[in-house]
Parts: sequence; C-alpha cells; structure tokens
Amino acid sequence: MEAITSWLDANAGGADLVWLLLAIGGAVCLFAYGLSLLVAGATDPVRRRVAEVTLAQGGAARALDLGWFVGPLAGVVMPKATAERDSTQSRLIQAGFRKPQSLRNFYGSKLILALSLPLLVLVAARWLPQLSTSIIAFLLVLGAFIGVRLPDIVLEHVRQRRIKRLRNGLPDALDLLVVCVESGLGLAPAIERVARELEFSHPDLGQELSLVNAEMRAGVERPVALRNLASRTGVDDINGLVGLLVQTIRFGTSVAEALRVYSEEFRDKRMQKAEEQAAKIGTKMIFPLVLCLFPSFFIVAIGPAVLRIIAAFKQM
Repeated sequence: MEAITSWLDANAGGADLVWLLLAIGGAVCLFAYGLSLLVAGATDPVRRRVAEVTLAQGGAARALDLGWFVGPLAGVVMPKATAERDSTQSRLIQAGFRKPQSLRNFYGSKLILALSLPLLVLVAARWLPQLSTSIIAFLLVLGAFIGVRLPDIVLEHVRQRRIKRLRNGLPDALDLLVVCVESGLGLAPAIERVARELEFSHPDLGQELSLVNAEMRAGVERPVALRNLASRTGVDDINGLVGLLVQTIRFGTSVAEALRVYSEEFRDKRMQKAEEQAAKIGTKMIFPLVLCLFPSFFIVAIGPAVLRIIAAFKQM
C-alpha cells in the first residue's frame, strides 16, 4: 500500500488516469455480472415459468414500473395544460402504450435524456482539450435539445409503424366481417369472430377488435365503443368504417349491405392509391438514374474516347 501511495505521489499527473481505469474496470465488472444474471435467468426453466405466470397475472407490469424513480422527475417537465397531456396520451395509446404510467415515463425519459446527454458532453470535453468554450456550450445545448426531442421522434416512429400494421390488416378484417355478417351473425359476435381470426396474422388489429367486444360486453354502448376504436387506432380508414357502422346502428339499416358497399369502395380506394404510387415511380427514378446510372454510362461510352484524346495530345 505504501508503495502504491508513493508511486501516486511521484506521478500526481497520472492519478486521474488511474481513477479512470478503476472506474472503467468496475463498470465492466458490473456489466459482466448483469449479463450473467440475464443469461442465467433466460436459461433457467424455473425462472422462465415463474415469469410467464407473473406476466399472466399482471405482476410483470408492476415489476417493471419505474414510477418510484421516474415519477418525481416527470412532475417537473409534465405540461400543466390538459389539452397537451391528452394529446400526448392519445399518441401513446395509438403507439400501443396503454399503461397508466406511460405518460409519466414518457416525460420522465425526456428529462433524463435532457440531463444525461449534456453530462456526457461535459465528460467527453475533458478528454478533448482542443474544443473551445463556445463549441462546448453549443454541444451542451444541442445535447439537451436532442434529449427533449428524441422521445417524441421515437414515439412518432412507433406510432406510424403500428398505424401501418393496422392499415395493412384492415382489408382482411373487413372481408371477414362482411362474410360473418352476411352469414347471419350480429355485429358483436362478428367482431369477436374476426378478432379471433386475426389473432396471429394481424395481432394489433385483433387486439383492438377484442377491446371493442370487451367494452360492448361491459355495457358500453356500441357507438361509443366503436368511436373509442377509432380514437385508439388513429387510422382514417377505420374512422370511416366506424362512422358507417354508427350511422347504420342509428338509422337501423342493414349492416351487411353497408359493409358490402364500404368494402367495394375500400377496394377501389386501395386500387387508386396503388395507381397513384405507380404513377410516382417515374418521377422518383429520375434521381437514382442521374446520380448512379448516368455517370457509369458516360464513363463507359465516352471514357475510351477521352483516353484516346489525352494520349493524342501527349504525343504532340
């Protein structure tokens, strides 16, 4: 111990390096220990079975709830306006996050990233002395801005992907719904049957239809349950289908006839969108042709002539 102390006194300039190496070593050991625990938990059949039972009973959601840590932080940045909170909550639901603590975790992650990214910039600036103060200040502001905006970008990306999956599964659901209603089933049993059929092929849409059926069984009126479906999904086509079903229920017209007409209109609409996308291909191909193919074509076509001209000028 005395030898180490004397060495550190003799090499005071390298003390920071020693502490850095010790911190890195400790972090690596903690990471390896955590990774070993994850591997052991994944390979242990008893733990896997207990996790499955806990998930079935809803205990996993409580075990993964970090409200004790994120909750106080989220209260600092959570907006006071009810309209803004409701808008964010609606986007979270459309992205598939329905837990009560999702809104709190979202704003808490914003604050954590807004504080951690500038802190990383400060740590990195210690090892980059060539950076000026103005550049460091700019990077701090940039890191805080990225930390605030990154959760919104990720949420919008997840939301758009889920909306795309719902839109892709709607044609199959609509055809199945038409078949079920025309075969004599009522609207609620038809929705339940379609939800079971879409459980594996389109799980997102099947889950949404199951929620509609659960709300109807719980006593919620059909128009209200269908409007909740439109607000949860955020898909325009589903919104149109919900409006059609609500009008059909209100005026007492045939549900099968209305669904058949909407199905035909929906197929025509999809065909028009496909034709529109096909018509845009010619314009979109201009940029790859100009940037990728034309230079190669000019090199092959004009390159030999240019080389001959250069060789002719060298001989003069």
